[in-house]
Amino acid sequence: MASDGQHDISVLEVDNASIEFQQDTPWAIRDHNVGEDGVCLTWQELCVTVSDKEAKTSKTILENVTGYSCPGQVLAIMGPSGSGKSTLLDALAGRLDLNTKQSGQILINGTEQALAYGTSAYVTQDDVLMTTLTVKEIVNYSSLLQLPSSMSKLEKRKRADECIKEMGLQDSIHTRVGGWGVKGLSGGQKRRLSICIEILTHPKLLFLDEPTSGLDSAASFYVMSRIAGNQRAIGRTIITSIHQPSTQVFHLFGYLCLLSAGKTIYFGPAQQAIEFFSTNGFPCPSLQNPSDHFLQMINKDFKDNDIEQGLSTRKSTDEVINILVNSYKSSESYEQVQEVIYGICNNLKGSRLEKGRKRASFITQCQVLTRRSFINMCRDWGYYWLRLAIYIILGVGLGTLFFNIGFSHSSIQARGSLIMFVASYLTFMTIGGFPSFIEDMKVFKRERLNGHYGVTSYVVGNTLSSTPFLLMIAIIPGAIIYFLSELQREYQHFLYYLLLIFVCMLLIESLMMIIASLVPNFLMGIITGAGVQGIMMLSGGFFRLPNDLPNIFWRYPFYYISFHKYAFQGLFKNEFEGLEFPRNDRIGARMISGTRILKNVWQVEDGYSKWVDLLVLVGMVIVYRLLFLFFIKSSEKIKPLIKSFVRRAPKQVVQVDCS
Repeated sequence: MASDGQHDISVLEVDNASIEFQQDTPWAIRDHNVGEDGVCLTWQELCVTVSDKEAKTSKTILENVTGYSCPGQVLAIMGPSGSGKSTLLDALAGRLDLNTKQSGQILINGTEQALAYGTSAYVTQDDVLMTTLTVKEIVNYSSLLQLPSSMSKLEKRKRADECIKEMGLQDSIHTRVGGWGVKGLSGGQKRRLSICIEILTHPKLLFLDEPTSGLDSAASFYVMSRIAGNQRAIGRTIITSIHQPSTQVFHLFGYLCLLSAGKTIYFGPAQQAIEFFSTNGFPCPSLQNPSDHFLQMINKDFKDNDIEQGLSTRKSTDEVINILVNSYKSSESYEQVQEVIYGICNNLKGSRLEKGRKRASFITQCQVLTRRSFINMCRDWGYYWLRLAIYIILGVGLGTLFFNIGFSHSSIQARGSLIMFVASYLTFMTIGGFPSFIEDMKVFKRERLNGHYGVTSYVVGNTLSSTPFLLMIAIIPGAIIYFLSELQREYQHFLYYLLLIFVCMLLIESLMMIIASLVPNFLMGIITGAGVQGIMMLSGGFFRLPNDLPNIFWRYPFYYISFHKYAFQGLFKNEFEGLEFPRNDRIGARMISGTRILKNVWQVEDGYSKWVDLLVLVGMVIVYRLLFLFFIKSSEKIKPLIKSFVRRAPKQVVQVDCS
């Protein structure tokens, strides 16, 4: 160590080159063991473009953006709407969509390497949480999912309590998140809860997308002060995009990356940005929020508003941006950024992060997801309870309408109509749970993107948790209909009837989950689900008998892939086999067997038993669940963190001042 009288200098020997850092350089740059203690993220000449397939053009979102972030400081990415803040954050986190093109260099501790699970965490702008769970339940379940099985439940619970306390949520642990029509957590509490979930694994790198969105100034300051107050002691690297922070929040930032139209206006210490604007002729008024002033100068959305410079001259926004961009590129701040990146890459080169931390085991994930989903379904009245109430009302109505259906000739058509309604409309009502499916899928996508658990464990947990409710919905209304209408009384017929209805419910539930994964929009999803089920109903062989169906489209292939075909035929065989009906309503008329009615009236295929129809439906349930697994797996359109080589810089002595 040496001293020049004003600053303490740390001298590092790298490849026979001496690199000197000022003492107030972020500690991670000077620490040989930064690979174990923290993460330094650097990016150089980063460009991101998105292609428009219809117009056959591409749009540049980020243009030659360069910067770095190290432990001990909060880096704020600021800029007006459309400036590329979220795109830069997604690029650094490796979350860009596949339709984007990315070039440049992103390095972690001076080395090309991917962000393993547990190393980083990403908090989205929207607080996607299960509204029926309490703060304690959400954090505890997340700890059971994210933390490895080598930790005991007591240790996981302790970690969860520590994170809750760190985010200041200890007074709200028994409060539900709340949603439509239910008072729950405030906006600031939801935001802190979202952060709390992601810091359970003690990530070294934390990305925050608009953490103050939707919050008032007081809540914004409280949230950001919690984040900024804890990260310095922990040694965590924090990068956040933020639109327009208050003055108090702005002073919490260590470094600032200011963007406009994808170009870097300024990168460096946040407080020095005020001096940078002032030096270039755009001083910030003494009583004005610095962030308000910055955005006013570089906002291109209102090009007609010229900006007054000095007392008599006015400049357009484009001219102001060009002045600031050119001034930054020729400034000492830009040179210091290049030097710091060079120092990080050379000093920390070869310092690789530890391998990805282990998650909970597959069995544990399935158990936790099943239990959490079951509790959510119990508390969400719109998931199953409202449907059950409607089913019971319809069951009573249908049972009284066909009360004591009897064995007359006219009961043949009545039994067929009753079976059709049970197999079609009662299962069709499963579409009522689609809004809950959508909310469930939102939570899954957020947690899956952050690596909390696997796709297979989610599908297994969702299937197991929904099974008791579907069984209840099949038994209660089904029994009401069956006994009021006085269908075949033998218990084996009744059990088959209930079992087939349950399988149909499970099948339609699987179909709607597939639609929810492909069409994540409430209105479009309901329309799509209704359309698919409507086509299956029409081709099922009731409204138009199988032999009368047009061969093209309706018979081949839809008649054979429609689950209504097998539901109709299974229930028809279950009801008519073993019965006899008079040819007409006159007393003493000759009887006709139910088997002949099946063949001649309903054109039911008699080459196999009703149990084959049931097995086909069970097979379709399995296929639909596998398709659901496939679609949500294939929908993960995320680019991996960009990899590129480290450009070797000439060996030299570099004086770095990051103050």
